[in-house]
Order: sequence, then structure tokens, then C-alpha cells
Amino acid sequence: MTLKFMERPLLTANLMTCPYCGEEDRIGIHSHQERRYKCHACGHTFAETQGTPLYRLKYPVWVVVLILTLLAHGCPVQAIVVAFFLDERTIADWLTKAGKHGEHIQDKVVCNGQVELGQVQADELYVKMQGGKVWMATAMSVFSRLFLWGEVSPQRDRHLIGRLVSKVQAAAGSVQPILFAVDGFAAYPKAVLKFFYTKLYTGKPGRPRHIRWPDLHIVQVVKQRSGKKIKTISRRIVHGCRNRVDDLIAMSQTAMGLINTAYIERLNATFRA
Repeated sequence: MTLKFMERPLLTANLMTCPYCGEEDRIGIHSHQERRYKCHACGHTFAETQGTPLYRLKYPVWVVVLILTLLAHGCPVQAIVVAFFLDERTIADWLTKAGKHGEHIQDKVVCNGQVELGQVQADELYVKMQGGKVWMATAMSVFSRLFLWGEVSPQRDRHLIGRLVSKVQAAAGSVQPILFAVDGFAAYPKAVLKFFYTKLYTGKPGRPRHIRWPDLHIVQVVKQRSGKKIKTISRRIVHGCRNRVDDLIAMSQTAMGLINTAYIERLNATFRA
């Protein structure tokens, strides 16, 4: 979200969608000064910021964007309060609105069955907070470096992994070649095999049979530790074919490489920083 992005609707009003009736090609400008639009189908007017985290905020756009940028880079809330003379509750409200908006966009744009996944890497990140600890499970497509989804839970369990994998499946939509590269957590293979299927309708009574995707492969990178040091690393194929695993690694990493989870670990290191 940038200032340039927020100004874009004035230049492309005919591509906007009315928040009241959903019409796309009947939007006109109601007021340049107030930056409002009018839907000629239903007659309603609406602000250009409706449906964004900036809706009904009394502060300039650049202030909100600046604060959210600082928060995204880990700036402490108390430092922002002192520097900008803002109330802590105001900053928390902006952060909540931006987070919900980002989740909505990610769900509608990424998890809509249009992504060619190739190799998917998933991992969990342990986060300490003032109120306790949480686990954040994340997944990304290696070839495009696209962040697919993240889920947060107090426990590192099958429910957390199941929610993450279901969103990855929603991003893929239709049957396609997929390689899942994960760590040694046993919940990953079970969740992948549970969600990546198609229904076989035969016309007979009862639930249709679930057919697993034919070009689905799962690999694990298991690290044996002694304290904080890694003693050994073992790589294994849990489900699928070795030749196809090598092909998908070569296509997604642009070069032949070993089974690894390096890309998602680097992303999680960025989140941690």
C-alpha cells in the first residue's frame, strides 16, 4: 500500500467495483474535491478509500502509510507513540485494519486457484511474545518466491498445519505437478495427502471417492540436533517418485539441487528479524 496506489482509482474509475451493487462499468466521479465516486446503477456514492484500511481515518494518508511501514519493519510501538505523538490505541487500530485487509487480499488474489505452485516449501517459526509463545506456519512457492499463506497458533499441531495446507490447496485449485518440501514434522505428509485430492463422481449413492493428485510428491528434510548444533541432516521421499522430485527441484530452483527447505527458512528468518 503506497501513496501512488491510493491515487490510482481516480485515473481508472471505470475499472472500479461498486461496494453496494457490484457493478464495474457504471462508476463515475461524483466529486473531485471530496474524492468520491458514484455508481450509476444503484445511485450510491462512496469514498475512494472505502474497502481499504484508510477508510474514515482522520489522518493524512502519508502518516498512516509511514506508521504501517515502520511497524512492518519491527519499529516498537512506544517509539512511534513518542515520535509522532499518537495514541497507542490508534496505532493498534491501524495495524489491525491493515492486517485484516492484507489477509483479505491474500485470500482473494492468491488463494483463488490461479497459482502454478511447482515446488512448495513449508516451515514453522517459533515466536516469543510478552503474553507467551506462538507458532507461525508459513508456505511459499519456490519458483516465483510467492508467499502463499501463514497461520498462527499457540500449539504446533496438526490443526495448524492443516489450516496452512488447505490454503495452499486453494491457491493451486486444479490438478497440477506439486512437490512439497517440509521438515520432519509428521503432520505435514498427513495434511498434504488429506487435502490434495479430486472427487470421483460415479452416480452411485454415498460420498464420492477421493482420488489423490497423480503428480503429487512429498519430501522431508530431517535435522538431528545436539543442543543448538546440527549433527546430521537426512533427506527422504515420503510420497512420490524420485525422478519427478529431481525434475521439479530443477524447474523451480532453476538449477539441479538437493532436497531442501532453505527458501522458506530464509523467509522465516526475515519475518523473525
